Amino acid sequence: MRTVLFYSGVESFNYYTDQLFEELTRRQHEIFILDLRNPEPEDPHSYVHFEQFLKQPVDLAVCYDSFGFKNDAFIDLWNEQGTVLANIMVDHPLRFHPTMSRHPDRYIQFCVDRNHVAYVKKYFADEVGHVEFMPHAGSCQKQERNIPFSERKYDILFSGTYYRPQDELAKINQWYPEGSAMDQFYHCMAEYMLSNSSLPAEQAALDTISRLNMQVSDQTLKTIFRCSEPLDWMARMYHRGRVIQTLAESGMELWLLGRGWENHPSAGLSNVHRIDDRIPFADTMPYIEDAKVCINVMPWFKSGSHERILNILLHHSLPLTDYSSWVDENFKADEEVVFYDLDHLEKLPEIVKGLLSDEERTTAIIQKGYEKVLKHHTWVNRVDQILKAVQEV
Repeated sequence: MRTVLFYSGVESFNYYTDQLFEELTRRQHEIFILDLRNPEPEDPHSYVHFEQFLKQPVDLAVCYDSFGFKNDAFIDLWNEQGTVLANIMVDHPLRFHPTMSRHPDRYIQFCVDRNHVAYVKKYFADEVGHVEFMPHAGSCQKQERNIPFSERKYDILFSGTYYRPQDELAKINQWYPEGSAMDQFYHCMAEYMLSNSSLPAEQAALDTISRLNMQVSDQTLKTIFRCSEPLDWMARMYHRGRVIQTLAESGMELWLLGRGWENHPSAGLSNVHRIDDRIPFADTMPYIEDAKVCINVMPWFKSGSHERILNILLHHSLPLTDYSSWVDENFKADEEVVFYDLDHLEKLPEIVKGLLSDEERTTAIIQKGYEKVLKHHTWVNRVDQILKAVQEV
């Protein structure tokens, strides 16, 4: 099968693309990776080389977050070629109303949260004919180090960025003036989301409309959803900040890998250590290998996956995560993964202390979780699902 993949300005997506490339190459696909950043003509991923690849029909194109068809030229190209376009959305589909409304004819959409699938089926049923849930994939190590638990450098590690929640909420004013009726609506919705940690953004919007006795058309409702993106980010940053603050105030040694943490209230505490502002996605893996416990805060996916959990286990560390119904159904609590509750963060330090003090129990959880991910949640499994969906189309 002749397949096109994409590089973009999102570094983590490029890492995923490399993983897809390796697995599809193993299956003897003929693959071209197009770099959408428009490199020099001599670059092997340039548009010049892409034109040569297109001299024979392309069977399949796989992209992340719509990067393979964001303009009409690409849509026309895939239609002319009869190409199946598989779009893997790792962010909430409310961000992608335009590309869900206009896409190639032979189109498959994957979502990493079951609520996202339901959202697409409810609000874009006429536009998106084939949408299905597909969890993230974990990436296996080339060479396993598996550092002995007692010798690991980092007791507690969190890898991820931090933005001030109030700055995310303020982005509403790019669409609605401060103090306007819709600005007030979103502030009401924000308060509701922060007091209900189990609600995805679209449900919070619906509940707020109901609470305010608003009457809205279908098109207005879609617009409300689309403009809720800053609140989705606000909620995840608010709770990410709460988790880190709780651990920081416990006095335990905590390491943060990612940009923005200078703006967090814990910045400057002697037990809170910043490793780096930002490093390439692949380079975070050695830090995970060297950590005893890795904290995960779900990106407001209440019925979905996150690659962080899978990669933590594949790199022989312990993922301590908040709840997602999908994670809860697919990983046994306290046997393959450990949960904490966003509504009871006062219990989090004791959970961490218990994991750090009981090496035998913690390493047993890691091993069972590792085996689960290796069997069910690698790129081999995800490529199986993609190719099965392609056959159906």
